[in-house]
Amino acid sequence: MTQQTEGPGEILDDVLRTGPFDRALHLAIQARGLSLERIHARLRHRGVHVSVASLSYWQRGRCRPERSQSLRAVEALEEILGLPPNALIALLGPRRPRGRWLGHVPGALTYGDLCPVYPGLRDLLGEMRNPVDGQLETLSHHEVYTVGPDHRERSARSRIVFRARRDGVDRHVAIHHCEGGPPPDGFSSEMCRVGRVRVGAADGLTAVELLFDHPLAAGETYVVEYEFSCGGGQPEARRYVRGFRFPTREYLLQVRFAAEATPRRCFRIWQPNIGAVCTDRQELRLNKWDSVHLLEHGVQPGLYGIRWEWA
Repeated sequence: MTQQTEGPGEILDDVLRTGPFDRALHLAIQARGLSLERIHARLRHRGVHVSVASLSYWQRGRCRPERSQSLRAVEALEEILGLPPNALIALLGPRRPRGRWLGHVPGALTYGDLCPVYPGLRDLLGEMRNPVDGQLETLSHHEVYTVGPDHRERSARSRIVFRARRDGVDRHVAIHHCEGGPPPDGFSSEMCRVGRVRVGAADGLTAVELLFDHPLAAGETYVVEYEFSCGGGQPEARRYVRGFRFPTREYLLQVRFAAEATPRRCFRIWQPNIGAVCTDRQELRLNKWDSVHLLEHGVQPGLYGIRWEWA
């Protein structure tokens, strides 16, 4: 039997949706069949000056374009490589932190970038004085969101695989926001203990401290599972989104609908932050079990989710 493999052109569309930037650039160059020297010459012809070495570093992930001249080069690259406008720019995400933020995770967003009711969340987290913010890397996040027969949220269950960035990390704060309604009225967890719980009734927010069974060593992994549940009072659910402040290896979101609440259409959606327009990136197919899902690899900070239409 002859084994067939996909070439760069066949997988480029998927990588342009999911990233990372360096892999998308590398595949686009391969698919176009241009050498770095020829690309460099075409950039110079457009009045954009970037070295061959920089182009090589960008496609190998050794550094990324950030300065205005470099971003101009990326825009020109999209045209030279026959890509849609902003196809590569969108994969860059926010600029890397500078100065006193160098100790933070590169590319990280703030809670204010992701939460539409940030003042309420800021108050909740201030009460908890979370000492390990940013010290856990998310390797995998699998989430199941359930919609009841009344078209309202029923539950959101997460299974997360973390890896410690430093010694001594012993907890994680789980946050849930019920858009336009009261906060969840139920919570359960596995493989961790529940510490402090803070609820913002006016904002639909809940923050729960999950305590590990031991402090982690740097590089050690840990798995937690937890579920927020809603007994009633929520408005009709029309979407579910998860905000990521830090780069994440993998995110799987499944939305399960009651048989009486099967939607007509579902869409994969994305926002780089709450100040940007939410865009439909792909229509998703509902399966015969009234469930739909999205799978994201190499997740950059931003908001990812699914929206649906009943009418």
